[in-house]
Amino acid sequence: MIGSMEFRVAVEEDLPAIVALLEHEDTAVDPRTVAVGAAYARAFAAVAADDRNEFVVIDDGTGTVLGCLQLTYIPGLGRQGQERALIEAVRVHPDRRGAGLGREFLTWAIDRARARGCTLVQLTSRKHRTAAHRFYAALGFEATHDGFKLPL
Repeated sequence: MIGSMEFRVAVEEDLPAIVALLEHEDTAVDPRTVAVGAAYARAFAAVAADDRNEFVVIDDGTGTVLGCLQLTYIPGLGRQGQERALIEAVRVHPDRRGAGLGREFLTWAIDRARARGCTLVQLTSRKHRTAAHRFYAALGFEATHDGFKLPL
Protein backbone atom coordinates (compact mmCIF):
# COMPACT_ATOMS: atom_id res chain seq x y z
CA MET A 1 0.00 0.00 0.00
CA ILE A 2 0.99 3.59 -0.50
CA GLY A 3 1.14 5.40 2.84
CA SER A 4 -1.92 4.72 4.97
CA MET A 5 -4.00 3.60 1.99
CA GLU A 6 -5.44 0.12 1.88
CA PHE A 7 -7.00 -2.09 -0.74
CA ARG A 8 -10.09 -3.74 0.68
CA VAL A 9 -13.30 -5.43 -0.33
CA ALA A 10 -15.98 -2.78 -0.78
CA VAL A 11 -18.87 -2.37 1.62
CA GLU A 12 -22.31 -0.96 0.86
CA GLU A 13 -21.33 2.47 2.22
CA ASP A 14 -18.74 2.70 -0.59
CA LEU A 15 -21.40 2.47 -3.29
CA PRO A 16 -21.86 6.24 -3.93
CA ALA A 17 -18.10 6.66 -4.40
CA ILE A 18 -17.92 3.61 -6.67
CA VAL A 19 -20.82 4.86 -8.79
CA ALA A 20 -19.18 8.29 -9.02
CA LEU A 21 -15.97 6.69 -10.33
CA LEU A 22 -17.80 4.46 -12.81
CA GLU A 23 -20.21 7.07 -14.18
CA HIS A 24 -17.75 9.97 -14.24
CA GLU A 25 -14.44 8.28 -14.99
CA ASP A 26 -12.62 11.42 -16.16
CA THR A 27 -14.20 13.98 -13.82
CA ALA A 28 -13.91 14.26 -10.05
CA VAL A 29 -17.44 14.08 -8.64
CA ASP A 30 -18.38 14.36 -4.98
CA PRO A 31 -19.94 10.98 -4.06
CA ARG A 32 -22.42 12.77 -1.79
CA THR A 33 -24.05 14.18 -4.95
CA VAL A 34 -24.46 10.78 -6.63
CA ALA A 35 -27.81 9.02 -6.57
CA VAL A 36 -27.44 5.27 -6.17
CA GLY A 37 -30.43 3.62 -7.80
CA ALA A 38 -31.99 0.31 -6.89
CA ALA A 39 -30.27 -1.44 -9.80
CA TYR A 40 -26.83 -0.51 -8.43
CA ALA A 41 -27.83 -1.65 -4.94
CA ARG A 42 -29.10 -5.01 -6.27
CA ALA A 43 -25.97 -5.54 -8.36
CA PHE A 44 -23.69 -4.69 -5.45
CA ALA A 45 -25.57 -7.10 -3.18
CA ALA A 46 -25.25 -9.86 -5.79
CA VAL A 47 -21.49 -9.31 -6.14
CA ALA A 48 -21.05 -9.22 -2.35
CA ALA A 49 -22.97 -12.50 -1.96
CA ASP A 50 -20.98 -14.34 -4.66
CA ASP A 51 -17.74 -15.97 -3.50
CA ARG A 52 -16.40 -15.80 -7.07
CA ASN A 53 -16.73 -12.01 -7.19
CA GLU A 54 -15.11 -9.19 -5.28
CA PHE A 55 -15.53 -5.47 -5.67
CA VAL A 56 -12.39 -3.90 -4.25
CA VAL A 57 -11.66 -0.26 -3.42
CA ILE A 58 -8.67 1.89 -2.63
CA ASP A 59 -9.34 3.48 0.76
CA ASP A 60 -7.17 6.51 1.55
CA GLY A 61 -7.10 5.58 5.23
CA THR A 62 -9.99 7.86 6.16
CA GLY A 63 -12.74 5.99 4.34
CA THR A 64 -12.49 8.04 1.15
CA VAL A 65 -12.57 5.81 -1.93
CA LEU A 66 -9.90 6.69 -4.51
CA GLY A 67 -10.31 3.75 -6.86
CA CYS A 68 -12.16 0.54 -7.56
CA LEU A 69 -12.13 -2.66 -9.54
CA GLN A 70 -14.06 -5.89 -9.75
CA LEU A 71 -12.36 -9.28 -9.62
CA THR A 72 -14.29 -12.26 -10.94
CA TYR A 73 -12.86 -15.76 -10.61
CA ILE A 74 -13.86 -18.00 -13.51
CA PRO A 75 -13.60 -21.79 -13.45
CA GLY A 76 -13.27 -23.44 -16.81
CA LEU A 77 -11.97 -26.32 -18.83
CA GLY A 78 -9.56 -24.21 -20.89
CA ARG A 79 -5.94 -24.04 -19.77
CA GLN A 80 -6.25 -27.59 -18.41
CA GLY A 81 -9.05 -26.69 -16.03
CA GLN A 82 -7.25 -23.80 -14.39
CA GLU A 83 -9.19 -20.92 -12.88
CA ARG A 84 -8.72 -17.46 -14.36
CA ALA A 85 -9.46 -13.99 -13.02
CA LEU A 86 -11.28 -11.27 -14.88
CA ILE A 87 -10.58 -7.68 -13.85
CA GLU A 88 -13.26 -5.15 -14.75
CA ALA A 89 -14.48 -1.67 -13.82
CA VAL A 90 -10.97 -0.40 -13.07
CA ARG A 91 -11.02 3.22 -12.03
CA VAL A 92 -8.68 5.53 -10.15
CA HIS A 93 -9.87 8.96 -9.05
CA PRO A 94 -8.90 11.46 -11.79
CA ASP A 95 -6.98 13.62 -9.31
CA ARG A 96 -4.81 10.66 -8.26
CA ARG A 97 -3.73 9.29 -11.63
CA GLY A 98 -0.10 9.22 -12.71
CA ALA A 99 1.47 8.74 -9.28
CA GLY A 100 1.71 4.93 -9.24
CA LEU A 101 -1.49 4.21 -7.32
CA GLY A 102 -3.12 2.39 -10.25
CA ARG A 103 -0.01 0.28 -10.83
CA GLU A 104 0.08 -0.75 -7.18
CA PHE A 105 -3.66 -1.49 -7.21
CA LEU A 106 -3.48 -3.70 -10.32
CA THR A 107 -0.37 -5.46 -9.01
CA TRP A 108 -2.23 -6.17 -5.78
CA ALA A 109 -5.22 -7.57 -7.73
CA ILE A 110 -2.95 -9.78 -9.85
CA ASP A 111 -1.22 -11.07 -6.71
CA ARG A 112 -4.61 -11.77 -5.14
CA ALA A 113 -5.65 -13.81 -8.19
CA ARG A 114 -2.34 -15.68 -8.15
CA ALA A 115 -2.73 -16.49 -4.44
CA ARG A 116 -6.17 -17.93 -5.20
CA GLY A 117 -4.57 -20.27 -7.76
CA CYS A 118 -5.52 -18.47 -10.96
CA THR A 119 -3.13 -19.06 -13.84
CA LEU A 120 -4.34 -16.20 -16.03
CA VAL A 121 -5.64 -12.67 -15.49
CA GLN A 122 -7.62 -11.06 -18.26
CA LEU A 123 -9.30 -7.72 -18.76
CA THR A 124 -10.94 -5.67 -21.45
CA SER A 125 -10.65 -1.98 -22.15
CA ARG A 126 -12.63 0.14 -24.57
CA LYS A 127 -10.75 0.78 -27.79
CA HIS A 128 -10.67 4.57 -27.37
CA ARG A 129 -8.89 4.36 -23.98
CA THR A 130 -5.38 4.37 -25.44
CA ALA A 131 -3.75 5.68 -22.26
CA ALA A 132 -5.27 2.77 -20.34
CA HIS A 133 -3.94 0.38 -22.99
CA ARG A 134 -0.41 1.74 -22.50
CA PHE A 135 -0.86 1.37 -18.74
CA TYR A 136 -1.95 -2.27 -19.04
CA ALA A 137 0.86 -3.08 -21.48
CA ALA A 138 3.40 -1.60 -19.04
CA LEU A 139 2.06 -4.05 -16.44
CA GLY A 140 2.74 -6.96 -18.80
CA PHE A 141 -0.71 -7.45 -20.32
CA GLU A 142 -0.72 -8.38 -24.00
CA ALA A 143 -3.48 -7.60 -26.49
CA THR A 144 -3.79 -11.22 -27.64
CA HIS A 145 -7.49 -11.28 -28.60
CA ASP A 146 -10.16 -9.06 -30.04
CA GLY A 147 -13.21 -8.83 -27.82
CA PHE A 148 -16.82 -8.72 -28.92
CA LYS A 149 -19.88 -7.60 -27.00
CA LEU A 150 -23.55 -7.88 -27.77
CA PRO A 151 -25.89 -5.64 -25.76
CA LEU A 152 -29.05 -7.50 -24.75
